[in-house]
Amino acid sequence: MATRRAVSSTPMDVPPPNSDEKSNTTPAVPTPVILKLLGFTFAMITLPIGTYFASVNTIFGGNATFAGATAAIMANVVLIGYIIVAMREDQSDQLEKAREEKKKE
Repeated sequence: MATRRAVSSTPMDVPPPNSDEKSNTTPAVPTPVILKLLGFTFAMITLPIGTYFASVNTIFGGNATFAGATAAIMANVVLIGYIIVAMREDQSDQLEKAREEKKKE
């Protein structure tokens, strides 16, 4: 059987919002990060499919196996490119934080 929790008649000890300060309405994820993700998503969709259809009849003479392997390789190239960009971005964020900490000292 469930028990009811006693409800206090006083509000919680939360201070009222300071009306002098502006609220932070910036998005949680910066716009350049979203644009990079959209670019790599577009590349992950179009590059392997485009590579397959471009190479199946022109390069490989109708051999779908080799064209499919080429498309898989291109998907891996896009994935590796995304990982490299993400690692560089993370490193630049860490360097920026270190510079800010040195300025504070």
